[in-house]
Amino acid sequence: MDLGLTGRTAVVCASTRGLGRACATELARAGCTVVVNGRSVTSTARAAVEIAAETGATVVPVAGDLDDESAQDRLLAAVDQVDVLVNNNGGPPLRDFREIDREALLAGVVSNMATPIRLVQGVVDGMVERRFGRIVNITSSSVKLPLAGLDLSSGARIGLTGFLAGVARSVAHANVTVNFLLPGQFATDRLRSVQERAAREQGISVEEAAAAGRARIPAGRAGDPAEFGAACAFLCSAQAGFITGQSLLIDGGAYPGVL
Repeated sequence: MDLGLTGRTAVVCASTRGLGRACATELARAGCTVVVNGRSVTSTARAAVEIAAETGATVVPVAGDLDDESAQDRLLAAVDQVDVLVNNNGGPPLRDFREIDREALLAGVVSNMATPIRLVQGVVDGMVERRFGRIVNITSSSVKLPLAGLDLSSGARIGLTGFLAGVARSVAHANVTVNFLLPGQFATDRLRSVQERAAREQGISVEEAAAAGRARIPAGRAGDPAEFGAACAFLCSAQAGFITGQSLLIDGGAYPGVL
């Protein structure tokens, strides 16, 4: 399927590895010029070169901490206009909610709520004016099924979802969509760190912890980041203009509810 994205420009946050990298790669494959981002100048430049080599697209590296407003500004200024914005950021480390002090609480809210909101503010009016825009926010399956230890991540991302739900309806008339992708267990560094923590706490091997995690997924496996990237690219496509304000859960059937 031609996604209708040839010649469009996309900014993908936190995209040197994992799910962000997968989204950047699929948007590049679909014909976008893609701005990739990471904290390290070296890793960001390497990701840009590798994605460009794989897809033949123009890929622009912009290194910087997403919670730094100057880095946000450089990210949005790297291309003449932003047609697609994929918000993504690392989640707070797993910890008991009793251990979260005020400083950690505010840092989590900034990373997973305030930063993506500011980036949306920076691009949405131009999208409305041009009558095309796609905003995808990578949150977490814990928005639907909060988990102990991920309380700060869940809370901030639920806040982001609620905040942008109204924004989505206010710009839909201009062919600008705002949606959310909620990943479950995907084969990423983040999942590996969760498995390592579980192994330490339970006194088992990492492989045993991984197997236990897979057993809770009806699909019987962790997700492939490429699957996630493909879903992101579709939500950004010309064909997805009637999908907005939605939270798409991609978790292999792990969530047991119907809503």
